[in-house]
Amino acid sequence: MPFLNVKLGPLELNTPLLTASGTFGFGEEYASLMQLEGLGGLVTKTLTLLPRAGNPPPRLVETPAGLLNAIGLQNPGLEHFLAAELPRLRQWNLPLIVSIAGDTPEEYVQMAEALCREKGIAALELNLSCPNVKKGGVLFSADAALLETLVSRVRLAWEGPLIAKLSPNVTSIVEAARAAAAGGAEIISAINTLRGMVIDVAARRPLLGNLSGGLSGPAIRPVAIKMVYDIYAATGLPVIGMGGIMHTADALQFILAGAAAVAVGTANFVEPHTIPQIAAGLHQYLEEAGLDNLQELVGAAHL
Repeated sequence: MPFLNVKLGPLELNTPLLTASGTFGFGEEYASLMQLEGLGGLVTKTLTLLPRAGNPPPRLVETPAGLLNAIGLQNPGLEHFLAAELPRLRQWNLPLIVSIAGDTPEEYVQMAEALCREKGIAALELNLSCPNVKKGGVLFSADAALLETLVSRVRLAWEGPLIAKLSPNVTSIVEAARAAAAGGAEIISAINTLRGMVIDVAARRPLLGNLSGGLSGPAIRPVAIKMVYDIYAATGLPVIGMGGIMHTADALQFILAGAAAVAVGTANFVEPHTIPQIAAGLHQYLEEAGLDNLQELVGAAHL
């Protein structure tokens, strides 16, 4: 049988299939539905230093071929995660990637320092779609100099593999990827959600309580694939591709574009068995193509 194991920078994964942050909670919600040990890795819901209640409702609305969310990074905070969630997550035999976010570089660094003292964490993912309150709310991903500085500060505090998750809501995602790499990130995660809005025509106002939200699902897949393609072509960095992966062919498009691993997100809400189904499909594709290893396909679409 062909192998699905891949190298993601310094990480070695049994399969390229990860969970996208914010769509899988801390794993417990899906543990009764699938074998979590079959995942390439589990990416946690994004943590902040202090607990967050999130945005006012409504916080979700379906769109054609997509989902608009304005959850607002609702999470129990770092202290609760370390005391209650991390001990349970260590029981599963799979790489654990912890996603973090902050309002200031200092918050990112403080969290990285605390997590660096813990065992059982394979990598740290920086959610860089948050506004820097010290810079007037400018997104960390939108300012290359700010992004590089933030990543470099976290790099000093965190000894393990470092992943930079980039926002597509920027002028140049390639420039952002280069800045993250210059700061010390070994892996790029792309893409986060696209900004969007739905207006309730009866009420004549935005439907979401936060007015706007992040668009995910198949609607953004072509945009995501192009950005992964561009990042890989310009930097050669290992990439985690995401954005509307529902089926095996979707995952293969990202891999051929240059993604060494892929993260499944919105599809988990529709069909919790999406990841094992895609894994089976990848095995079948490799067998039919006469290939021994999925690694041979990474970036194969580049001329």
